[in-house]
Amino acid sequence: MIGAGQMQTRVCSVIALMCLMVPAAPSRGQDPELQVRPRVELSVGSWLNTTGETTWSHDASGLDPRLGNPTSKLTYNDNHTYIIELGGRLNFGRRGFLQADGGFSVSFNQGLLVDDDYTAGGGQQLFSQTHSDVTGSGTQYVNLNIGSRAVEFPQARGYLDVFGGLQYWRTKYEATGVRQVVCNPSGIPDVSCTPNFNLPGVLAISNTTHWFTPIQVGFNTEYRVTRDLSVDLKASVSPISILYNEDVHHLRSDLQQDPSFSMWGVGVSANAGAGVKVMLTRYLALTGGYRVMWNRTYTGTWENHPIGSGSVTVPLSEFQTIRHGVLIGLTGSF
Repeated sequence: MIGAGQMQTRVCSVIALMCLMVPAAPSRGQDPELQVRPRVELSVGSWLNTTGETTWSHDASGLDPRLGNPTSKLTYNDNHTYIIELGGRLNFGRRGFLQADGGFSVSFNQGLLVDDDYTAGGGQQLFSQTHSDVTGSGTQYVNLNIGSRAVEFPQARGYLDVFGGLQYWRTKYEATGVRQVVCNPSGIPDVSCTPNFNLPGVLAISNTTHWFTPIQVGFNTEYRVTRDLSVDLKASVSPISILYNEDVHHLRSDLQQDPSFSMWGVGVSANAGAGVKVMLTRYLALTGGYRVMWNRTYTGTWENHPIGSGSVTVPLSEFQTIRHGVLIGLTGSF
């Protein structure tokens, strides 16, 4: 995996190259025409110190009424995740455009997995909780959209674009070490925990989440406050986002390892961001803002894959992934 220092050096090189590629700035006395769209726009940027969380739970109480609902809930918290993002936009005709962007993390090693297990005793009783450190290969995503300019504001103040497209988002977590935090008697055979259990430094769980959103619709609007300063807002939603999750429990000898559990689901997704743009030259802009990406299932199934016996399928109670953070970057127009 590429180190954060190496990646930062490469990003700086790309930014420097963009600065060299843009034509010389015109006199600041000339007011560029906002309505004239550039043919191509390229961007490079970074999510600075993003925060992400993936939570999932399932309900196996239908198999045994002594089990809780949810029966098990896992929450992957990760912090200080830096993401590099590259994007491009091709404008064609009077109003049409094609747009693509993608990102990948370069630092993904600070987080915590909280694994809670419940029985139905007393309504809902937490009988086991373990903590593990979160690392992993990180997160990657790509967006592909086609759209059209719907509105141009009077006096060349800005525009409103509408678009539709698709998104793919993948995150892989690795949970290292197991620390028993809560251990209460469950009263159910084969459902137990070990008080004060601590197994450091071993790979315990690998979890890979795939979200595929086949259609998303949204808008992007920019309003020019002054000649060199503008604000923008972008948002998209989808009523159909497909989840596939693979969960490998490396310390469980009773489960298969390819995977140990699998989950399918259908849900909703939403993306939103707000920002500012400062024109450095007529062709180069400094951008900054804040973005949120969110997916959540409304139906799904959880399936185990034991060794030597058939699998069992139960309802997936919840599966949610969210990531948000500050962005900064450069956009060049050609």
